[in-house]
Amino acid sequence: MNMTAVAIVAIVCWAIVELVTGTKNNKKGKQNNAQVDALQQQIQVLKERVETLEKIVTDDKYELNRQFDSLRKDKVA
Repeated sequence: MNMTAVAIVAIVCWAIVELVTGTKNNKKGKQNNAQVDALQQQIQVLKERVETLEKIVTDDKYELNRQFDSLRKDKVA
């Protein structure tokens, strides 16, 4: 009888520990998912900004304006 009671108590304690740690892991998992989603959104925004900057820098007018600015600096000096 005593061994049965010890086994039941051990099983119940194990189940409680699993439930508690499982709940913590689920909360962490949800927080991690939220963080991952936020980071993915930031990455997407940064990609769009980089694409815009690439378009500006590779534009012929940008290079021409840069050359004019360089000539103006040389002329002033």
